[in-house]
Amino acid sequence: MSTFDTQDQAFMLEALRLAMLARGISDPNPRVGCVIVKNNHIIGQGFTQLAGSHHAEIMALQDARQRGHDLQGATVYVTLEPCCHYGKTPPCSKALIDAQITKVVIAALDPNPLVGGQGVAQLQAQGIEVHTGLFELQAMRQNLGFMKRMRDGSPWVRLKMASSIDGISALPNGQSQWITGEAARADGHQWRAQANILLTGIGTVLADDPQLNVRGVPIVKQPLRAIIDSKLEIPLDAQILHNGAAIIYCASVESNLSSEKKVALTDLNVQVIEVPNPNGKVDLPAVLKHLAANFEANEVHVEAGFKLNGSLIREGCVDELLLYLSPKLLGTGSGLANLSPLESLPDKNAWEFIDQQCVGADLRLRLMKSQ
Repeated sequence: MSTFDTQDQAFMLEALRLAMLARGISDPNPRVGCVIVKNNHIIGQGFTQLAGSHHAEIMALQDARQRGHDLQGATVYVTLEPCCHYGKTPPCSKALIDAQITKVVIAALDPNPLVGGQGVAQLQAQGIEVHTGLFELQAMRQNLGFMKRMRDGSPWVRLKMASSIDGISALPNGQSQWITGEAARADGHQWRAQANILLTGIGTVLADDPQLNVRGVPIVKQPLRAIIDSKLEIPLDAQILHNGAAIIYCASVESNLSSEKKVALTDLNVQVIEVPNPNGKVDLPAVLKHLAANFEANEVHVEAGFKLNGSLIREGCVDELLLYLSPKLLGTGSGLANLSPLESLPDKNAWEFIDQQCVGADLRLRLMKSQ
């Protein structure tokens, strides 16, 4: 078992910091950071760029060379196992071998079946010393979506909700803008920016006519918007159809009216995909599988109403809750999620707090499903 000293930890923490800079850039590739060290000093660093461009290791190697450093005998700290196959780019393992690196410290192994330990094996076969597991949990948490897609064929689903402290997300008349303050809404855009897919339901589209895009945050490209609309009720002038790419998942387009609507939506460059379940609604788990398989979705960020929220939770589709609580009491109204009544407390839907932070006047909570 490898042991790591304080210098190892410091260098890997820097690599983890760099990996965070790849959010919103590297997808569908994982967020990876890399530093190259020689004589106890960082001589090169980098993080993963746009898909099809350089990975973190290549960026760090280039950085070191541009600074005029000799790479022979250096140590590499990287947050995810170097790739070892030819894809859109050559393998990073070969680049490290060619650079005559003598030691590689890896936070987490790559769950991609094309890598999965083979990168480590290639390095070791060339006499390079390899150590794994330094801050493994932190590296995996930076790539929860990529890890889940590689292992399960589904993306990581983050459900964003906002309510008063008595759990009301909308007034009886449907009004919900704005329960939380400006700082919380701006923070929500930061979370939107790191997702591949922004997902909502037809109820939210009809009630709020949202743009559902990223605003106020520098991004390389807008996430794809996905709408759950069983009966294809969406108005053709809905803002969500005219501010970036969109896809609609419905149950059926068998009727003449629905067929005409599909043609009109296609003319707007909106994809319409039928994914029915036995009850005539949209098959939500199948939607997530489709997003992972066809759009390489790592993270899906959901902003919807209490009906779709409840359906996603009931069907086991949600991995994380992002909840903003406003210090207000609103009395009666819609709750956060339309869940069925329980007969006993042991049947509860249990979650664990993983983070809490004040954002302006509001409180942001993050929760993950209890294992």
